[in-house]
Amino acid sequence: MKNIFAGLDKLGFDNINDVELYKTKDKIEQDNTDNIEDNTPKEIHHLYDKRISCPVCDNEFTVKALKTSSYKMKSRDSDFFIRYELINPYFYDVWLCNSCGYAAMKSDFLKIRSYQKEDILNNITSRWKGREYPIPYDIDIAIERYKLSLLNYFYMDARDSQKGMNCLKLAWLYRLKEDMENEQLYLKEALEGFKEAYFNEDFPIFGMKRFTVMYLIGELNRRIKNDKDALLWFGNVITSQAADRKIKDLARDQRDLIKIPNELHKSTSNKKPEKKKGFFASLFE
Repeated sequence: MKNIFAGLDKLGFDNINDVELYKTKDKIEQDNTDNIEDNTPKEIHHLYDKRISCPVCDNEFTVKALKTSSYKMKSRDSDFFIRYELINPYFYDVWLCNSCGYAAMKSDFLKIRSYQKEDILNNITSRWKGREYPIPYDIDIAIERYKLSLLNYFYMDARDSQKGMNCLKLAWLYRLKEDMENEQLYLKEALEGFKEAYFNEDFPIFGMKRFTVMYLIGELNRRIKNDKDALLWFGNVITSQAADRKIKDLARDQRDLIKIPNELHKSTSNKKPEKKKGFFASLFE
């Protein structure tokens, strides 16, 4: 069909190609409604509002939560990072009170202790200016919110496992952005947190049993190129009679990623270089 409104695009009317000139008014209004619905970000349909009372300042506010039916796992990395389709739950994992600035991962948000509230009021609330985020959240918003959570954990002297998990999730988000430098930065911080937690906290830690944490410490070491320490932690999992088969298999797989390349390198470096033969050498042997 010819564009009977050609030339009007420079006036701002650039979406009127192939129109039916003699549509009824009702049909035009219906089409406009359809266009509005199509412009709504798909992620919003997977979210719902949840009312929360801030344990620090008692302010009631709304957080965005993900519908259970919207969790669509695509794959899982060797350090337990889950990649999702449709919408990323990690983007909505941090709850933030915009009144006082208290932020934490949702699993920790309501578990703050009385003495920690004073730390938040003195160090966070006193400097908090407020922050509103557009919906849906994107990866940069999620990173900022995780950093706010980590800052709260720092001032409230949270458990090492809490700080470690927060850093691990930041590393995962930077992995999605393919930002290797920041991923490595937060992997190192996560490793430090989980090592301290392993020796000083009760299990389970964020739902992980002892040998799962041991495996994770080994894998974080491997990812930051601490191969010697990684092999030590993997070896302790593999040789333990108490560790279940699944976590042992994971440890073996990751151990082999270190050992096989190292063995290939050794065999190559120990191999004596062959003497180069001249063009006529085969004729005079």
